[in-house]
Formats: sequence, C-alpha cells, structure tokens
Amino acid sequence: MSADDALVVSHVTHRYKERVAVDDLSLTVRRGEAFLFLGPNGSGKTTLFRLLSTLIPLQAGEATLLGHDLRSDAHGARRALGVVFQAPSLDKKLTVAENLKHHGRLYGLSGAVLRERIAAKLASVGLSDRAGDLTEKLSGGQRRRVELAKALLSEPQLLLLDEPSTGLDPAARIDLWRTLATLQKQDGVTLIATTHLLEEAERADRLAIMDRGKLVALDTPDNLRSQVGGDAIVVRCDEPTELARAIGERFGSEAAVIDGAVRLEQPEGHQWVPRLVEAFPQAIRSVTLGKPTLEDVFIDCTGHRFADDQTPMTKLQ
Repeated sequence: MSADDALVVSHVTHRYKERVAVDDLSLTVRRGEAFLFLGPNGSGKTTLFRLLSTLIPLQAGEATLLGHDLRSDAHGARRALGVVFQAPSLDKKLTVAENLKHHGRLYGLSGAVLRERIAAKLASVGLSDRAGDLTEKLSGGQRRRVELAKALLSEPQLLLLDEPSTGLDPAARIDLWRTLATLQKQDGVTLIATTHLLEEAERADRLAIMDRGKLVALDTPDNLRSQVGGDAIVVRCDEPTELARAIGERFGSEAAVIDGAVRLEQPEGHQWVPRLVEAFPQAIRSVTLGKPTLEDVFIDCTGHRFADDQTPMTKLQ
C-alpha cells in the first residue's frame, strides 16, 4: 500500500452460506478521490460497505484502509473513518447539537474542543443556525446533513457513505452532494460511497460497477461511456425479436432485445436512424437516439438491464 492509497482491497470474498455476496473483489482507491460503487440491489454493495466499516469481519482476502489492516487493526481503521449509514442514526428527540455532543464523547471529545468542533462541522454543512433545533423538526435533507456533520466530528481522513441520498428529494440530493464535493476539494477528505442511482454515479472521480458480487467495470464515468461501441439506438416495435433478427440479417449488425425494445450501438448513430426507418417502415413505431449512458455501460458489461429483476437481454445477429 503506497502513501497515496486510501484503500486497497485484494481478492475479498464474502459468503452468506451458499450465496456469494462479494466475489473475489480487488481494487485501489486513491487519497482525495470521490469513489463510488454503483450497482442494483443485490449487487454486493451493502456487504462491501459492512466489511469496509468493520461491521463484519473479512472472511477471505485482504483489505487495508488508511494504512490499517482490517484483520489485525480494525480498531485503528474505525478511528480513522467517518461513517454515514443508510439507516438514520439520529435521536429525533434531541437537538442537533445534543446529537453531535453525544457522538463526540464516544471519540473522547469534551469541553471547549467538542464545542468548537460541533460549531465548525455544522458550519461546514450549512446548519449553524439549526444547532438548537430538535432534530425531528428538520427536513430529510437537513437530517442527512446532520448525519454528515456527526461523521466529521472526529475529523476523519476518509468518509464512508452507504446510499447517502436515500429518501431525499432531488433538490436535497443535489444539496447533499454539493456539500460532499466541498469537503473533498477543500478539506481533502476521501469519499467512498455506494449508490444505486445512475445520475448520482456521474459525480464520481472513479466508478466501480458491481453486479451479483463481482466488479464488472472500473474507471472514470467518461472513460466507461467511451468504451461503449457507439451511440445507443432504441427501436420500439410490436415484434422486437423478429425486428432484431431482421436488422442483423439486413445490416450484419448485432441487435439486442431488452425491456421490450430493440437496442443496438453504432458509431454515427444519427446516420442509422433513417436507414432503419427506410428498411423497416411498417415494423417500427419509434426510434430514439442518445449518447452512451452509464446504464448502457452496465448493459454492455453484464448483458442485462440496470434493475432489481436483472432481466437478461437477447442478442441477435
């Protein structure tokens, strides 16, 4: 592990009886990065979060976090970490300041140091004026920012977040990520988060896409999209399987049936739209064209759509 590494994971596997939740995972996160794990429910993100936050011990493989081996020095890792769990952890009957005060004492903070730390962290998340308010009076987005301030009390070098925007409306989600970006850029905090939201994953410096416990892609969002073979063309029709086969026969291009539509990827996709409509005028109801998205990347890597039911797609040529 080099001095520039915040996290090194090597061949980590975790099972629940016969089910493999994390399957031979290896990767490195650099200090100062905003690193996100993206995947649908059941992809292994939550298990990985529990492993990294030391809630459950490693079964197989190795992991080092900020220089602390998670097998031999889990206590050291905990002291270096700030953690925001998916489930709320605030006492709604206490004020914002009281919630932070009790948490700070768990880290040995007290007196003027704790008071100054509370004031500073509430200011960093834009809630200085709400310190005396009961937590139950806050909006969902404000509570999430209190959770964030609480996690920052120990001044961690790395912030670990599990689905941090769960339950937030779009405006509150944007506000939360703006705050996280400020912490990363101004304070040098390393951010490692899990998410199932494709638009949220766009905020990552680097993105690890997981599916059924496996790491299927790892790079910047832009680089991942560039690996998709061209523009995404989606054709709606009454008989998608037949049309996909006909496209393959007519143009020699691979087409897939996914979610009841025909999907193909082609460079210069705008030139393909009139060719398809001219070739199959009676079969096509609509055609949409778009630049590759992270969902296209996921489909390209896994062979199924980004959804909990993991519906497989059929490729025809």
